[in-house]
Amino acid sequence: MTPSGFRVVVTGASSGIGAATAIAFAAKGARLVIGARGTDALEDVARRCREAGGEAAVETVDCTDADAVAAFAAAARDRLGGIDLWFSCEGIGVLGRFVEVPAADHARVVAVNLVAHMHDARAVLPIFLAQERGIWVNMISAGGYVATPWAAAYAASKFGLRGFSQALRGELSKQPHIHVCDVYPTFVDTPGVDHAGNYTGARLSLPPGALAPETVATAVVRLATRPRHTTAVGAPALAFKLGQAAPNLLAAVMSGFLDVWASRAPATGDTPGTLFEAGRPAGPDGGRRDPDRGRKAAVAAGGVAALGLVGLGVWLRRR
Repeated sequence: MTPSGFRVVVTGASSGIGAATAIAFAAKGARLVIGARGTDALEDVARRCREAGGEAAVETVDCTDADAVAAFAAAARDRLGGIDLWFSCEGIGVLGRFVEVPAADHARVVAVNLVAHMHDARAVLPIFLAQERGIWVNMISAGGYVATPWAAAYAASKFGLRGFSQALRGELSKQPHIHVCDVYPTFVDTPGVDHAGNYTGARLSLPPGALAPETVATAVVRLATRPRHTTAVGAPALAFKLGQAAPNLLAAVMSGFLDVWASRAPATGDTPGTLFEAGRPAGPDGGRRDPDRGRKAAVAAGGVAALGLVGLGVWLRRR
């Protein structure tokens, strides 16, 4: 079976990787239901799906609400006649020293990045079990392997997601046609930089060599026909695992870098970003990449430099 005709659900589809993946599936002929908090942003993505040659039905849903996700899943199943692949891509972040970020912001990051994905899985797995097949794709990030100071709640949520997927695979080990697939990209140029909460006092940006969201979308679409447990995008999965050899030392080095950076960076005010409200239509791309610069930087930096900041999701540009 090819992605053409696939019945696909994407949550967190209103921007970034979720939007890019919805558009990529639409271009392959899949039938989609896309969900997120913001109706206007979803309608914008649905329009892009139509322009790509496909169709996407829009359903507004807050995935931190278990009952709302269950109703969303049932509506998607009924509309599509079943669900072949569900891509959980909702995600947010907040940057700042742990004790300086409001507790409510930490809780919101964990609710969206971890608990909402659990709600998604709990809603779709009964559908897969009834069908005796299905693919759940869990967007994690390289931050599921490498912890990041100044993003403690983000790190907690992503490490938690990795453990959650492993537990589900154990429970589903006797279901050979039901797959749990994790995706671990490095830095990706999405509107998430603008959406992040920021308590660093500094302007957020991206490092050289950030991936296009379409690169990650291509990897997710590939899982529809070739599901696998772990998909790393932007660096080998082995590099992520090697980063755990001395995790405390790596975290200390990263924290020291951020301390120095914060004393030199251009100042900006604190903001919760879009943690508690939907963002405006923004599409897949963050528009910050310099492709030539990125290629040169990727060659020069190597795996070790990447591991130094993997999982942060954004990088604070020094003056």
